[in-house]
Amino acid sequence: MPSFTAPDGTELAYHVTGEGEPLLCLPGGPMRASAYLGDLGGLSKRRRLLLLDLRGTGGSGVPADPATYRCDRQVADVEAFRDHLGLERVDVLAHSAAGDLALLYAARHPGRVRALALITARARALGVDFTTAHRREASALRTAEPWFAGAHEAGERVWAGAATDADWDTAAPFFYGRWDAAARAHAAADVEQTNDEAADRYASAGAFDPAATRAALAASDVRVLLLAGELDSGPRPRAAARIAALLPRAEAAVQPAAGHFPWLDDPGYFAATVEAFLTGA
Repeated sequence: MPSFTAPDGTELAYHVTGEGEPLLCLPGGPMRASAYLGDLGGLSKRRRLLLLDLRGTGGSGVPADPATYRCDRQVADVEAFRDHLGLERVDVLAHSAAGDLALLYAARHPGRVRALALITARARALGVDFTTAHRREASALRTAEPWFAGAHEAGERVWAGAATDADWDTAAPFFYGRWDAAARAHAAADVEQTNDEAADRYASAGAFDPAATRAALAASDVRVLLLAGELDSGPRPRAAARIAALLPRAEAAVQPAAGHFPWLDDPGYFAATVEAFLTGA
C-alpha cells in the first residue's frame, strides 16, 4: 500500500479506491484503522477515496512518542498527507471522532481545505460534546427492536463508563440503523481495527482549545456539511445543527433511519448526499 513519512518520521499508510476527484478520508474510532469505512456506500464510484490509516493503526507505523496520538498532534500528519498527494486544496471527509481532527486541521490550515464533510462527527474541538441524555434519547427510539432490552441494560453501563467488553458488544445495535448481517460483521471487526492505547490518548488534556478553534474557523470560507443519522446518539440531529451554527458556511442534514455508520444503512442516500454537497449541487 502507498505510504509517506510524517514530520516526526512515522511512516503512515493510506488506501486508494475509486475514481474521480480526490477525497481525503479520516477514520474515527477514535484511532480505528480506515478499513471499516469500506467504499463509503459506493461513494468511490463518484470520488477517488484516499483513506488514511492514522498513526499506530492499520498499515501505519507506531510512533516513537505515544503522546503524538493526541488529536491536535496529528494535524501535522494530515497536512503531510495533503502535501504528499501534491494537492493545493483538498476536500475532506471525517467520520465520528475524526471530526475533531478535521476541524483542527481546517482551523490551522484554512487555505488548504475546500469542503469538509463531517459524518456523524464529534466536535469537542468546538466545545460541543454528546451527553448521556443524548444517548438515552436515541435509545428510546429503538424500544420496538427485538434486541432492545439487553442492549439497553448494556448501554446504560457503557454510558456510565462502567462497561465490560461484553457490554460494548451487546450495545452495538444502537450504532446501526439496521441490526442485520452486514451490521453484525461491521461491529465484529471493531476490536481488531482499533488501537486502544492511542484511543485513550486521542482526546487527552490539552488536545482542544475550543475558543481558539471557533475563532479561527469563524474567519474561514471552508464549506462544511454536518451529516447526522436520525437514530444516532452522537450526534443527535439537534447537536449537529448546533455545531453547524458555530461555523460560517455550514449546513446540517439528517439521514432518515440511519445510525452512526450511515453509509451502511442507506448507501445510495449517503453517497448522493455527500457528493451533492461536495459539488455544491
